[in-house]
Amino acid sequence: MVSRLIRYPIQIPTGVEIKISGAELTVKGKLGTLHHMIPAQVKMNQQDKALTFSANESTKESDMLTATTYALVKNMVEGVSQGFKKELVLMGVGYRAQAQGKKLNLTVGLSHPVVMEMPEGVKVATPSQTEIELTGADNHMISQVAAKIRAVRPPEPYKGKGIRYKNEVIKQKEVKKK
Repeated sequence: MVSRLIRYPIQIPTGVEIKISGAELTVKGKLGTLHHMIPAQVKMNQQDKALTFSANESTKESDMLTATTYALVKNMVEGVSQGFKKELVLMGVGYRAQAQGKKLNLTVGLSHPVVMEMPEGVKVATPSQTEIELTGADNHMISQVAAKIRAVRPPEPYKGKGIRYKNEVIKQKEVKKK
């Protein structure tokens, strides 16, 4: 059974170019260019300003690949037109972040400052010393970089100190009693 979402075509906004050459899909917009290889089990059609997807075979694997490809292409179209944004917050005394071009300097209670190089397509900004904003066109890349930054000092459950996503709720544990 195919996902119900693929019944709805992906609408291509103005300013977004879709190019299909063989199995490679290229999506180009004002925020960048993204590429994706379409699996052989997935059939994609472009009609005017809409993309439709269907499975070539009626197997469970091709249905799953079709739904996954639909979601990835939808994120690509949204990314090159509007972009994605992840926000992180540093909680703790003396925890600071500073963006310098393509680098992010973190002071999070370790014996040394942590310097992280941002990959191509990811922009980092620090509106304040305890906030980090990641923006870019590729949702997967933004999420991956945010997870790596969070892994430097994940939030601990007793005091809540560490790097967390904005609006993330950390369940606090009670201190052990004798």
